[in-house]
Amino acid sequence: MRAIIHVDMDAFYASVEQRDNPALRGKPIIVGGHAQRGVVVAASYEVRPFGVRSAMPMARAMKAAPHAIVVKPRFSAYAEASEQVFAIFERYTPLIEPLSLDEAFLDVTASVGLFGSPADIARRIRKEIADELSLPASAGIATVKFVAKIASDLAKPNGQREVRPEETVAFLAALPVSRLWGVGPKTEEALKLAGLRTIGDVAAREPEWLEERLGSSGRHLWELSQGIDVREVVPDRAAKSVGAEDTFEEDLTGMDALKTHVHSQALRVGRRLRRAGVKGRVVQLKLKFADFTLITRRTTLREATDDGQAIYRTALELMERSHEGKPIRLTGVSVQLDEVPPQLGLFPAAPPRAAKLNAALDKIAERFGSKAITTADIAGSEAPADDEHRSERPVDKPKR
Repeated sequence: MRAIIHVDMDAFYASVEQRDNPALRGKPIIVGGHAQRGVVVAASYEVRPFGVRSAMPMARAMKAAPHAIVVKPRFSAYAEASEQVFAIFERYTPLIEPLSLDEAFLDVTASVGLFGSPADIARRIRKEIADELSLPASAGIATVKFVAKIASDLAKPNGQREVRPEETVAFLAALPVSRLWGVGPKTEEALKLAGLRTIGDVAAREPEWLEERLGSSGRHLWELSQGIDVREVVPDRAAKSVGAEDTFEEDLTGMDALKTHVHSQALRVGRRLRRAGVKGRVVQLKLKFADFTLITRRTTLREATDDGQAIYRTALELMERSHEGKPIRLTGVSVQLDEVPPQLGLFPAAPPRAAKLNAALDKIAERFGSKAITTADIAGSEAPADDEHRSERPVDKPKR
């Protein structure tokens, strides 16, 4: 019998903002961008009663809650907090499947002998997150991933819920069919037309009856309604690339306006590569124009690199060939990782000067922050620091 915990940070970005700025605690805050074209990145629990949710257009959110305090996203702060949260997970199990910066599945089946019951482990994790990071987290405990995820949703905010094996079918029965994984608006409508409004209604039908009406997904939905989910927690999903991108508050025109952002993105990518101990040869530039046209350009270097300056020079060449003078709303830089590490020589060469410089800069950044020392064009600019993309986990070091 497996023991699965789904840990989900509560209103993660908003909670980090409230933690770091005491004046925001208990206040209705919206983490988001431009008031007219941006979207809500996160909404504190104080603003949610007004109907504000993440991914909602900012214009609609401000109309629903005009009194809310708007805070610009600080992805570097969220990435740092995420790394600290995942470090706490690693105290209890190596079987961690990240879903985003703020949630993950943990398989603690082999950990109960050391740390107690799955519910005890979840309580310890949440307490350590609260004590060490001053952030709230919720957890769901079950024998399968699907049920653990629903349990953590229902435990929010700042709670936990355990669903024992014998309770699983009854726990799911009263929930709406929209809770079933794979049920979107169209499938939900089809289920309702068939008289199936709750998960219990689906569980009461024969799988063959469901297959006749829904095709191959019918049996899948029936299995979920019975609490059957054979998927395992898959740790350390190999990242194929490392990237950084920014959507601008206002469209930018001209190379001079764009260079600083591309430079910042390249340096962030280089630092992430070095932190993970990986390199890559394929450099890609992404440009999204004001009309939402998206183009990507890439080139392959002769040797793999983790040097942000080399990545910047390559990205700049790509931009000079691709930039048409039209307003741009987003730029992004990424490096595709080498799948096979280079063979080491019998007598390894001395590290190049760039490697020594990067190592020194990394040490300074680790101690004083990524903006403690930077290039002249980035200093004082609005280009973000060494942040991660909001939906990415930092790439893991490869196993030896």
